[in-house]
Amino acid sequence: GLSLHRNPRPLHGYRQNLQKRRGRETMHLYIMRHGKTDWNAKHKLQGRTDIPLNEEGIQMAEQAKEKYKDVNFDICYCSPLVRAKKTAEIVLEGRNIPIVYDDRLMEMCFGVYEGVTHPSQIEGSPIRKLFKDPANYPGVEDGETFDDLFARTGSFLKEVVQPQLDAGKDVIIVGHGAMDSSIVCQVQNIPLEKFWDAGIENCKLMKLL
Repeated sequence: GLSLHRNPRPLHGYRQNLQKRRGRETMHLYIMRHGKTDWNAKHKLQGRTDIPLNEEGIQMAEQAKEKYKDVNFDICYCSPLVRAKKTAEIVLEGRNIPIVYDDRLMEMCFGVYEGVTHPSQIEGSPIRKLFKDPANYPGVEDGETFDDLFARTGSFLKEVVQPQLDAGKDVIIVGHGAMDSSIVCQVQNIPLEKFWDAGIENCKLMKLL
């Protein structure tokens, strides 16, 4: 099963060790970030703000549908935010794969900085630390800390994903840059200092297990 570890440094959040099913059955865990939005193009921080895909984002999802049509998925778990929902619907269209929405897969909340353009370039902005020095990101007003993010995605991995993997299922999670990164860090035991190193690209399938 999955062992849950609390790192002595609280900002590291929860650690996961997802284990492959013993025996011959193989299962896989995949992750994907939503297609592009107008706010992505304008370098605005989105977070929980529910921004739809733009035309380029829809095309990206259509291309992903074709590119990954032969990859087996038994079930999809998806953020309820519309940019992720639409991406999942397009990518999995016609494949009879259930899409299950879970609030724990929403993007990290960036509070008062949501909607701000190039927030990491603002002098003294804590968002600069978010991207440049994530281990020391203090959080922002009305936003989440990494502890908050890791706690909810960690519980999702343990309570929802692990039972599916134990049953030999191939799982895809469709979500967001920071949320996806928190899952990558926990599954692959990556320290918070390297939070962004996976480089979660729009509509690119990443195989974690």
